Amino acid sequence: MLNILTEPIIRVSLTGGAADWVSLPETYARLLADEVDTFPALRPHQRHAWHAFLCQLAAMALHRAGQKEPPADTDAWAILLRGLTPEWPQDEPWQLVGEDITKPAFMQPPAGSAAAGEEYGTKVKGGKKKVRVPDEDKIVRSPDHLDMLVTSRNHDLKRAVVSQAQADDWLFALLTLQTMEGYGGRYNYGISRMPSGYGNRPAFSIAPSARPGIHFHRDVLALLEKRQGILDKYPEISGGIGLVWLIPWDGKKAETLLINRMEPFYIEVCRRVRLGQKDGGLYATRANSDDQRIVDIKGKTGDPWAPVSKNSNPKGTPPAFLGPRKLGYERVVDGLFSADWEQPPLLTLTEQEQKAGGTKELVARGMVRGEGGTEGYYERIIPLKPETARVFGRGGNPKELEDLARERIREISTVQGILRHAIATFAAGGDSNRASHRNGKPSPNDLAGRYIDQLGEIVDKDFFDALQTEFAAAEAERQDIRNRWLTDGKEGVIDHARKILNAAIESLPRNAIHYYKARVRAESVFEGRLRGSGGLPFLFEKSDKED
Repeated sequence: MLNILTEPIIRVSLTGGAADWVSLPETYARLLADEVDTFPALRPHQRHAWHAFLCQLAAMALHRAGQKEPPADTDAWAILLRGLTPEWPQDEPWQLVGEDITKPAFMQPPAGSAAAGEEYGTKVKGGKKKVRVPDEDKIVRSPDHLDMLVTSRNHDLKRAVVSQAQADDWLFALLTLQTMEGYGGRYNYGISRMPSGYGNRPAFSIAPSARPGIHFHRDVLALLEKRQGILDKYPEISGGIGLVWLIPWDGKKAETLLINRMEPFYIEVCRRVRLGQKDGGLYATRANSDDQRIVDIKGKTGDPWAPVSKNSNPKGTPPAFLGPRKLGYERVVDGLFSADWEQPPLLTLTEQEQKAGGTKELVARGMVRGEGGTEGYYERIIPLKPETARVFGRGGNPKELEDLARERIREISTVQGILRHAIATFAAGGDSNRASHRNGKPSPNDLAGRYIDQLGEIVDKDFFDALQTEFAAAEAERQDIRNRWLTDGKEGVIDHARKILNAAIESLPRNAIHYYKARVRAESVFEGRLRGSGGLPFLFEKSDKED
């Protein structure tokens, strides 16, 4: 029922404004023709789950068929996909609803027996004579309640709000749950492609364009080209299981799959879920599991998109890539260059891309997770100039670009530190020695925090454009470009810091008696420290000499 290989259940918005419903094979054909603008049912935080699924599935199918180029024909795609499930001639693994619990359905592992299937949507009740009864906590009536998204403050998207859900709403929610979810409490374990149950599965890749079809085509070709390199780096991932939802699973600890049974582009499932249909609508039922579906190896699975921590402590938990810094300029620079992280294969150019040259786009996505909820979805698409793009190819010099980026980050941090000191001085009535004094209230330093964040947000907007302008320039011109970025009298980092200082002075609580003294002292701290040895004195040497 609802066979995604044959039935048009996926909504697409096409170039030119038209809309259509397509099957999975037709989705591939439309993407390769670059006809798809968006998938209307796809929520922002589901984008990488869908993109990764499409790419991994296509790469596995093409590799198994011995093909190096994705076909443009819908029928050819149907043949390729069925080639991954030859033991299921009735397309059971491609149906959203499977009536026989002992057979797989799409992203839904089969039960080992009909008796084990009774666990879905039920709980045991009673004393000596135990019986199974419906468990509302395990019956899911809305796709966004099934999804991985749990917001502690409802600041991103509210859950269980899709009351008139279509089949593709359920498809995307199920796919995101099974390939992106972390630890959700006892009996609810997360994916293997994550460093810990409270980690995340970020994505970095380079493509000619972030348009769905172009990005898909590029990443599929890159996966095929880089497959052997992934195997060389992770030789233990050389088994044959690619579609984990085909394998029976009753949730027992002994059924945990070892990573050496997986193939490099495996698509996993981390929860026991089955979809059903009633009165024309879909619903889901859950069942418990005693352990992760795939053994926990701290996220070292050869995920083609994710930076991997080089933390070698086998007993320690590697850090999650996305945290408080989210996808700000500092974290993106870490993802591109940091020695603490192993950059993902899809962050390097293919042989064809190196020959073609030209502009590219960096696509970075990820959900920040914490204990008990998610802390926001973040996405950045950064245009890369040809000079910058070449850095990510064979023979490129990433160290030169990283050094420029790190220098800029240090200079921003210097300005932020000086701005914090100046604002805290004003908030302390002009006495910088009281900047950390609390007295039962937020300290002056605490009050300065939101203004520092404001400067970071302003700088973040054009950080990479400005960085690339300097990188592409001749060596003799770079310092002048950097200086103008720091201060040009209007839009430089320091210029914005001065504006923020003035805004803070006007908006912070103040004692009228000490206002002028506090203002003069704060401005003196700001200008004096900028020109001092701990600031950026080289910016003012010429003007100070003229004075």
